[in-house]
Amino acid sequence: MLNISTEKLNKKVDLSKYKAYKNLKASENYPKFNLFLKIFTVIAIIAMFLPWTQNVTGKGYVTTLSPTSRPQNIQSAIPGRIEKWYIREGDFVDKGDTLMFISEIKNAYQDPNLVARVEQQRNAKNSSVNAYQDKINALANQIRALKQEQGLKLNQAKNKLQQAQLLVKSDSIELEAAKTNFTIAERQFQRIESLHQEGLKSLTDLETKRVKFQETQAKLIGKKNKLLSSKNKVINANIEITRTRTEYNNKIAKATSDRSTAQSSRFESEAQVAKLENTLSNYQIRSGLHYITAPQSGYVNQALIEGIGATFKEGEKLITIMPIENDLGVETFINPMDLPLIHKGEKVRLQFDGWPAIFFSGWPNTAYGTFGGEIVAVERSVNKNGKFRVLIAPDKDNNHVWPKNLRAGAGAYAFALLNDVPIWYEIWRKLNGFPPNYYTPETKKVNKIEKSKFKIKVK
Repeated sequence: MLNISTEKLNKKVDLSKYKAYKNLKASENYPKFNLFLKIFTVIAIIAMFLPWTQNVTGKGYVTTLSPTSRPQNIQSAIPGRIEKWYIREGDFVDKGDTLMFISEIKNAYQDPNLVARVEQQRNAKNSSVNAYQDKINALANQIRALKQEQGLKLNQAKNKLQQAQLLVKSDSIELEAAKTNFTIAERQFQRIESLHQEGLKSLTDLETKRVKFQETQAKLIGKKNKLLSSKNKVINANIEITRTRTEYNNKIAKATSDRSTAQSSRFESEAQVAKLENTLSNYQIRSGLHYITAPQSGYVNQALIEGIGATFKEGEKLITIMPIENDLGVETFINPMDLPLIHKGEKVRLQFDGWPAIFFSGWPNTAYGTFGGEIVAVERSVNKNGKFRVLIAPDKDNNHVWPKNLRAGAGAYAFALLNDVPIWYEIWRKLNGFPPNYYTPETKKVNKIEKSKFKIKVK
């Protein structure tokens, strides 16, 4: 009531006859309530000084530490059409097992005898290379024969030249002898002619000497002609040597040119053979890609493309396989403010979805149903969600192993334990938005008793 009116209702009406007024005026309830408030206040004050374990929490999910153990999408390196399935979802497959068969959809690869035809072209080009090699060898033999024949012909021509030179010398000597005979015959004729004029020699003797003189003169002229003929033979022999050398040089040059042409054609054929070998290898590898096989052992999770006759592009996801060999871990995310408190090698506690657990963040000793873990990696850069990624592996020092039925993708909740502080300090810190006390991990020199404050005992 606002007591606006000057008339007091409680003075005009007797309230004592009402039960509610009697209960309100009962004084015996006040001492009990006051005692309760006092006890509660004392307990609250005492509780404010109880120890509280600071922690850093993060939500994440179960993953695998090794990239090869994570769910793998099977892709096709070539476009194609599904012709046959060999598996069903949920089947276990070994490494190398055939998952499906596909066929080509590109016109350039639809010939069923494509590999055989390219191999036939390769063999034909190889035969062409061998033929060119035979031609090169034949031309090389021909060049050697021409060089050998040239040498013999040159030796023959040189022998003729030497014979002609010796003949010139012989004819020169005979010419000199003829000149001497001519001189002697001329003197004898002149002497006989003088004697004839003096009457000492007869006309017959004179005619005889004249005939002999003329014969000697004729022999001299014959020897000169013979010497000139011998010199012509020398010239002809030199010409023959030059002609032989030139002729065989031309033949050798032509054979060498033909051999170079054959070598060029052989190199070109070898290049075509190499190109066909590459094409053949590509086609053989491509034909092997028609069967999609499992890259590793695991379970078939899902077929991403269904049915028979469905077409797909290269690189498109076809099947998802979960490897059987996996090393499970937990991928969790923490706030940037808590990053300085997280260190590699620290022990943490984990709670998995589907496994009930009781956990009081401030009193880890009362936890039940949590599992031990160890930080193995802290991301160097912030993630897309604005937090830092932390990888946690099973704690090998903890006997409470992770559940066998745990699967990748299950939710997880991680607790990293820090220092022990009073409850009032923790409330004051959270009200002011301060981070937990900066914490550095213990060194190797700290004994196990000191390290135990970072662990949670599992009941």
